[in-house]
Amino acid sequence: MKFLTYKSGKELRVGVLDDELGVLDVSLAAKKLLKENLPDTLRGIVEGGPKALSIAKKTLKAAQAKSKGLFTPLSKVKIATPLPGATKNIFCVGRNYKAHIEEMAASAGNPPNYPKMPEFFSKPPTTIVGPEDKVERHAAYTDKLDYEVELAVVIGKKGRNISEANALKHIFGYTVVNDITARDAQRNHGQFFKGKSYDTFCPIGPIVVTPDEFGEPGGHKLTLKVNGKIRQDSNTSDLYFGVPRIIESLSGALTLEPGDVIATGTPSGVAAGMKTPEWLQVGDVVEAEVEGIGVLRNKIVD
Repeated sequence: MKFLTYKSGKELRVGVLDDELGVLDVSLAAKKLLKENLPDTLRGIVEGGPKALSIAKKTLKAAQAKSKGLFTPLSKVKIATPLPGATKNIFCVGRNYKAHIEEMAASAGNPPNYPKMPEFFSKPPTTIVGPEDKVERHAAYTDKLDYEVELAVVIGKKGRNISEANALKHIFGYTVVNDITARDAQRNHGQFFKGKSYDTFCPIGPIVVTPDEFGEPGGHKLTLKVNGKIRQDSNTSDLYFGVPRIIESLSGALTLEPGDVIATGTPSGVAAGMKTPEWLQVGDVVEAEVEGIGVLRNKIVD
């Protein structure tokens, strides 16, 4: 299934996307068609576990059979970030594609140093924006604004000390993150957090795709364009640490909860890895895409 959050008047509603019919208000349709109560937020559906997901699937099937008047064309919907109202930081993995490790080492004049385990940092909720939302340039605080397309995981089942073998059972779905980064702040502070945590620096979306539709996390193409020009072009099969290994490592002595988001790292092609870096500027349009999910589009503004 393909879940999204969208704006309906002044409200945010949870929808399910049918590629041909459009967007279904799944909570409203569940009550109307099945006389079932379904949370009216995607976070609520994630927290509702298998029962809520089952109701959502039955609702979509019933709506597809009656389609008339139940779906809104996607073109008429304003999509928001999928999981608004976050109270926890976004978990992120640094240096997780071999070619990216090599390009960043080369840009610093150093030989590549491959990590022995996943390297984690986080981005606070104030960084989160949705598709078509504006990303602030923060020119007074950075001269080197960069982009990073990433496959992100949405946790669906609570767990701690999760084994690699069981990790995929804890996933609700997959989405796209653009890990916007102030490279100069990152280097000046000597760690990842600050330079990646300015307000609006974590676009997420446009949708969340469940594993039964997305498939295995490996083998999906990732691209990122700036003003229509491809900057990053890779595949999730090149992840240095795969999704199961990331979840196993992160969950060690740390509880993962439904609705938690994990950004799994970015491939090569970032501005910081160029001989002559092409940093993001006001007016630039950035399109981050993961095959099977869609395009996360944002504009850089003052």
